[in-house]
Amino acid sequence: MDDQPVFDPLAGVRSPGDPASDVYLTGTVFLDIIFTGLDSAPVRGTESWARGMGSSPGGIANMATALARLGLRTKLAAAFGDDMYGDYCWDSLAVGEGIDLTLSRRIPGWHSPVTVSMAYEGERTMVSHGHEAPPPEEPAPECPPAALACVASLEPGGPGQEWIGHAARHGSRIFADVGWDDSGRWDPADLADLEHCAAFLPNATEAMHYTRTECPRAAARKLAERVPLAVVTLGAEGAYAVDSATGETAEVPALLIEALDPTGAGDVFVAAFVTGSLAGWPLTDRLAFACLSASLSVQEFGGSLSAPGWIEIAAWWQHARSFDDQDQDVMRRYAFLDALLPSGTRPGPLPRAVPTIGFRRPAGPAGKGRR
Repeated sequence: MDDQPVFDPLAGVRSPGDPASDVYLTGTVFLDIIFTGLDSAPVRGTESWARGMGSSPGGIANMATALARLGLRTKLAAAFGDDMYGDYCWDSLAVGEGIDLTLSRRIPGWHSPVTVSMAYEGERTMVSHGHEAPPPEEPAPECPPAALACVASLEPGGPGQEWIGHAARHGSRIFADVGWDDSGRWDPADLADLEHCAAFLPNATEAMHYTRTECPRAAARKLAERVPLAVVTLGAEGAYAVDSATGETAEVPALLIEALDPTGAGDVFVAAFVTGSLAGWPLTDRLAFACLSASLSVQEFGGSLSAPGWIEIAAWWQHARSFDDQDQDVMRRYAFLDALLPSGTRPGPLPRAVPTIGFRRPAGPAGKGRR
């Protein structure tokens, strides 16, 4: 694609024996429809009008796109419907982002899952609909491909995922997050797959529920007893990490950025942290980079197509150095970007979420469509 990332963050650490994929992940791809510009939550019995709207691939596509835009060779195993939504999501990921979908499948007669997200008051509410993909397309392959890393989402209340242990035993570093537990049990036993993981990255609420603690930093320390690296995202406060292998802790505050849509910001955070981890950056730099990437993503519609690339990150840093709108602590914290960021350019901007999909192409001469 013309918009491929212009920088390989792993260039300095790659070796001839590395696997073809940097990151492997699996999950459900949704078609996301996002409404923004709502003054308040919708009220029963009334009609609310949103000032903004966007459509983009969602679900696991958020993480896959964020990884690909940061220059990582990304392989995704997912089911896609054979409807127009599925066509759009497949083309957006494979053609638009260069994501390897050779392990993904189109399923006849299965419609794409859909999520409607409404952003207001700095948060969002989501309504989703979909049906589980029929076997054998899901779950993930029992023997996932070789990759430097895998991103896994632990499943509250569900059985362990055998592919996670298989991937770890074959040399992949596993970075895990976890979904919301609708049952309200928050059973620590649901985190059994942490024994295979290199890092666990829940948000503060999830971390405190699973550890029965009242403080997210205490929750991170408790989780670090089960996994080598625990990273807890603190929302507007940033992120906190505990490395149980070295005893190191790190905390980075969030940047003050006006949010348009927070959808997918957590996925962008994880993708950026994985990138810095595979590149061998110090823990504080990884946290700062992840916070920055997530902050830039909330200024765009949607989850997947809001993810920044290196040019957007470089533009932010150039602006920060040129204008006096960041305090000195921020400038010192992100000084590591000076030796890191690319100087190249690309032909055009990254694809972003659009209000609708499937516009008809204008007719050419004699009524024939243009190629």
